[in-house]
Amino acid sequence: MMNRFLVSIVILATYGTLVANGQEFARLRDEVRELGKLTSAPAPVDAEGFEHSDNIRAIFFDGLDYEAKPTKVFAWLGLPKNRSDKVPGIVLVHGGGGTAFRTWVQKWNQQGFAAIAIAHEGQVERRDEHRKWEKHQWAGPWRRGHYKDVDKPLKDQWMYHAVADTILANSLLRALPEVDGDHVGVMGVSWGGVITSTVMGIDARFDFAIPTYGCGHMADAKNHWGRALGTNSFYREVWDPVHYLPAAKMPAMWFSWPEDHHFPLDSQSASYRASRGDYMVALLPGMKHSTAASWNPPDSYAFAQSIVDTGDPWCRQLQSKMDSGSIEVTFSSSKPLDRAVLISTTDTGFTGKRKWNETPANLLNRGNRTVATAELPNATTACFLNVYAGNLTVSSEYFEVGPSQMMSKSADSNPDSNPDLNAKDSTPKQTVK
Repeated sequence: MMNRFLVSIVILATYGTLVANGQEFARLRDEVRELGKLTSAPAPVDAEGFEHSDNIRAIFFDGLDYEAKPTKVFAWLGLPKNRSDKVPGIVLVHGGGGTAFRTWVQKWNQQGFAAIAIAHEGQVERRDEHRKWEKHQWAGPWRRGHYKDVDKPLKDQWMYHAVADTILANSLLRALPEVDGDHVGVMGVSWGGVITSTVMGIDARFDFAIPTYGCGHMADAKNHWGRALGTNSFYREVWDPVHYLPAAKMPAMWFSWPEDHHFPLDSQSASYRASRGDYMVALLPGMKHSTAASWNPPDSYAFAQSIVDTGDPWCRQLQSKMDSGSIEVTFSSSKPLDRAVLISTTDTGFTGKRKWNETPANLLNRGNRTVATAELPNATTACFLNVYAGNLTVSSEYFEVGPSQMMSKSADSNPDSNPDLNAKDSTPKQTVK
């Protein structure tokens, strides 16, 4: 009897601790969401020692205090040379080992966008004697591995400041008289993609988002991310972007490639399926993993321009199904789609280490919709369809293929057989502005 009593006490104490921890995590998530209120524009100040021109300059702006000390953020700020009216804008967020890149700003300026590229680890775009990015005197926190600073107070953690810096950059850019504040987006690469995946559910003013490589749902990834975060309850409960993505209503383009060794396709798909806005996916075989690999293809620019022009992605998936070892995906596109390819694998495990094969797919126009179909190779374990409009790529959602999809049984006739395949029905989501 006494043993049962003691066991009951232990169970109640454990439950009480879990409830208390859950309440604390919820409070911390609310604190993160409060960063969305950083809507006052910080004043830009020219950064000395950098070459300026009429349309692009290096600046500092005030960040949040770190360990009770003021901080500043280094950035490149640029405007298109030829403009007759207000222009759209974009906030650019670099990845690990990067900085604020002048060239990235210039690329977007050439597309008619104002741009601000921020350095979120207290560095400038200049190498020191060790060939590392030089730190400036007002630096805040820097990234310590994969969320290794979660033992610090929330407001002294690097991700807290990275999210804040991105929101402050948005406030600065949209306040410029040359910029159309209703059309400012955000693009982040790798770690910058993680920041973008987080901030797009916190700052509702962004008109569009382009998370590149980086995403949420990484604690169970079968690579260095999973090894680092598998037991990190603070990441799982506070920093995983999937907590914030359900509030993301802006259109998004999830940009990556199937062979990426850092961010797997299943984590990416869990992230875009968690969001509420319209989204498109662009997976470019052979793209590689770098900032330059993301700014060279035309896809991000075409997506951003389509949102500025129409408020909608220029192409998106409407519905999908598998039947008797084949796949069918319906797209709605404002541009003519001229070819399709099935990209599939028979391997298992981490998606970036699988061998991906391309096989022919068919296109059929049905009014204002285009249907892509393909036969699945034997023993297919995962796949997606790519459709093309000239040099632009649009991908279907990523699908894991179970044994039932390789048999003569329609996935649509049994929605529970593969919930991923039926995550989007035939009714397009409407973009909420």
